Amino acid sequence: MAETDPNVARSWVEFDNPDDGAERFRCDLTWLTSNWTCIYGRGCQGIYADRPDDGCCTLGAHFADKDDLKNVRRVVKELGPDEWQYYEEGHSDIGWREKEDGATKTRVVDGACIFLNRPGFPAGDGCSLHQHALLTGVEPHTVKPDVCWQLPLRRTFRTVERGDDTSYLEISIGEYQRSGWGPGGHDLDWYCSSNPEAHVGKEPLYLSNAGELRHLMGDAAYDVLVTHCEAHLALAKAARRPGNRTLLPLLIHPATLDAQKQNRKRV
Repeated sequence: MAETDPNVARSWVEFDNPDDGAERFRCDLTWLTSNWTCIYGRGCQGIYADRPDDGCCTLGAHFADKDDLKNVRRVVKELGPDEWQYYEEGHSDIGWREKEDGATKTRVVDGACIFLNRPGFPAGDGCSLHQHALLTGVEPHTVKPDVCWQLPLRRTFRTVERGDDTSYLEISIGEYQRSGWGPGGHDLDWYCSSNPEAHVGKEPLYLSNAGELRHLMGDAAYDVLVTHCEAHLALAKAARRPGNRTLLPLLIHPATLDAQKQNRKRV
């Protein structure tokens, strides 16, 4: 299925951070109420055509900061050879990290991230860190590099100057589009966030990724977001009625709309 244009009009909401009066959240309701879901192993074509089994793990993951690296280092100590295909390689003199343009990232081995178990590995293919989380009963976002678990969400920061010489920190929560990868993002052969093939979740994104959003925003702010998302979905439901359908592209993510149309055709 063809990707939809991500540069469409969207419905955003702003609200103060209940935990910090100097911060204000700006959230993309069109995205957060979409039916996007990760389809790795269920139709994901990978970001490169010649690496369809890698998902978005081909390039390895850059660490956000020292805490991010420290967290993954802790999990690496828990991984065993039965759950990590590249256990021996990761514990070699070269290790599981490498430098790229001065930044630390997970090492690429045999064409993809060293933590990616390939098809045929007894424990199953996919991220060994993610699988370890499921095995030990913790949420995957607590053991993976920040950039890995935040996808397809993107958090950005901006200082907003008011006319009265005061300012606040604006925290935007939105879609991790191709542009989020930098100029090279437009060269990816396949990408999921705006592709209807990935908009087949059974519940909206703000619920399916609740753990990640709570981590990014805090519990109090997430609870406020839920209220806005529920109201937004109510508006979207009303917009489906005859005579109101012109509002649908603003309220419902275009990839979710296309996926729903395809589903109706199959039925």
